[in-house]
Amino acid sequence: MREGIHPEYHPVVFVDVSTGDEIVTQSTMTSADTKTIDGVDHYIVNCDITSHTHPFFTGKQKLVDTEGRIDRFRRRYAAKQEAAAKSEAEANTEEATAEEA
Repeated sequence: MREGIHPEYHPVVFVDVSTGDEIVTQSTMTSADTKTIDGVDHYIVNCDITSHTHPFFTGKQKLVDTEGRIDRFRRRYAAKQEAAAKSEAEANTEEATAEEA
């Protein structure tokens, strides 16, 4: 590995401020606060959202879909089908009128 081009890794504790959960890992981030874990000083980095509180990872994510995709599709193309059926019916009526005359 070349010297001087890679950032230094430090032991870090990411703390979820809303729940207090801690994730012990290594990172290039540092802070003024430290905490000793198993005899090793770790920098403390506070995080607003982590995998412990994010709705995607906790399974509490709610999809707000006021109108379903299938319903929108059916409504959008139902109008086109009705217009096509109406024009076909008018064409048949005109043909029947032309044949009677």
